[in-house]
Amino acid sequence: MQRSGALLFVCAGSWLLAACAWLPFGGDAAEARPAPDTEFGVDEVEVEGVRDFYARTGEFYSLMSNRRFNAIATFQDSSLRRFFRSEQAYSDYYADLAQALADAHFERNRPLATEVVEFVFEGPGRARVTVVLKGDNGLPLRWWETILTREDRWERSSGRWWVVPGKL
Repeated sequence: MQRSGALLFVCAGSWLLAACAWLPFGGDAAEARPAPDTEFGVDEVEVEGVRDFYARTGEFYSLMSNRRFNAIATFQDSSLRRFFRSEQAYSDYYADLAQALADAHFERNRPLATEVVEFVFEGPGRARVTVVLKGDNGLPLRWWETILTREDRWERSSGRWWVVPGKL
């Protein structure tokens, strides 16, 4: 009987914590949100911004399928460039992606499919996307596919979402 009482106490405590988690403690809920970082021109995201983010990231990652990333034609493609703030940002991202595909032994540096696994909003105007790229293995006698998991950062500035490359 004592064991079931302890279990009941733990369950009731867990339920109470979950039920009270939505209550704003220490002031108004609007005050508890972090302020956008205006130093870099990052915008605060509302519902419409989230919809725009979802559409823009879906379009960007779908453009990555069936392209050779070790070809000059892909590098010069303007449909990929429009997701970056500057030529330097695009070049940095492209170089990192092409090297990662080569290191993962993608045949002809070409992902055949992309799958967005996770969206995480890290703060106002900032998000992280985890994407899985799948393709044929370029190593001899390897008939199975190769997989590359990437984590890309995105920022919203001037009402638009941009891919932010990592440091090379």
